Formats: sequence, structure tokens, C-alpha cells
Amino acid sequence: MAMAAAVQPVIKVAALCGSLRKASFNHGLIRACIEVCNESINNMSIEYIDISALPFLNTDLEINGSYPTPVESFRSKILEADSILFASPENNFSLSAPLKNAIDWASRPPNVWAGKPAAIISTGGGFGGGRAQYHLRQVGVFLDLHFINKPEFYLNAFQPPAKFDSDGNLIDLEAKERLREVLLSLQAFTLKFKNSP
Repeated sequence: MAMAAAVQPVIKVAALCGSLRKASFNHGLIRACIEVCNESINNMSIEYIDISALPFLNTDLEINGSYPTPVESFRSKILEADSILFASPENNFSLSAPLKNAIDWASRPPNVWAGKPAAIISTGGGFGGGRAQYHLRQVGVFLDLHFINKPEFYLNAFQPPAKFDSDGNLIDLEAKERLREVLLSLQAFTLKFKNSP
């Protein structure tokens, strides 16, 4: 009698963008990841988590162990996710203020990042946001986030040919395939975490 194949669980990914700009290229990377995931990756779903409503971190807003409603909602989304996808723009060789603010809110007790696999993608000028990625990895050490190491994804948005359209949507097919490789790596890494004793 043939044994039934094990059903692979659906990996729930929370995706955060460190840019609040409407036509942000980094937000375009997340939209591309959602599209790629829906089209060609089984048993994985990506939910974009908007961080624009989060107040600036201020512990005076913490009352009897509770947080403002937008913060509580954000923390719940992170807690429910199996893994995290960061799209991190680079500001002054580091991660952006909105992203750092979101990270800090979710790190307040109890730290809801702890033990979660994660991946970083970025785009911009020059090194394509690569320096911000390394700062984010350093922050992740304290948070107990576990980043995939390969493949890395950073993209020079301004080097011809055009990588994005006027609405910030990714149109570069090679870059989309590279994003797919990142997502597959994150999926495999997350499954290892879920199956480890």
C-alpha cells in the first residue's frame, strides 16, 4: 500500500517596505515578489504589512503592557507570520527611519521577531541598497532573526535598461527571476526551522 505524500505547510510571509513613498521601487520589489509567489511558488503566501500608520517609538505610549492600536495590529501580523521579507531602501549607508521604527516597536516585550527566518531585498542607486542590508543583518542579531545568506538581492534601479516603470512596478525579467530564487531559499529555510526539533 503506497504511503500518502506529506502535505507541505503553507509558509506565511510578512513583507515590510522601509519606504513610504507611493511609487517606491522597494515597494515595487514586494509587489513583484507577491506576483512571482502567486504564479510559480506553491505553498507560500506573502502579505504586505503597511508600516505607515505606526507612531514614532515612544514608551510613554505603552500603557499597562499594551500598545497603541496600530502597533498592536502590526505586532500581531509579525507574530502570526512564519517568516519575514524586508525590502530595505538605503538612507545614509543605513536602513530607513520608518523601517527601524517598525523594527523597534515589534521588538518591545515580548519580542515578536524572535526565532523567525527572514530575507532582505533592496534597490536604489550605486550598490542597490547593499549597505543597508548589512546594517539590518546586525540589528537582526539582537532581535534573534535568522537571515538567509544566499542568494543576496540588491538592484541598481537607475542603470540602463529601465528596471521599473513610472508607477514603480518591476519590469526587469532577470530581476524577477532573482527574486524567485530568494523566495525559494526563504521557503526552504523556513521549512527547516519549522521541522527542527
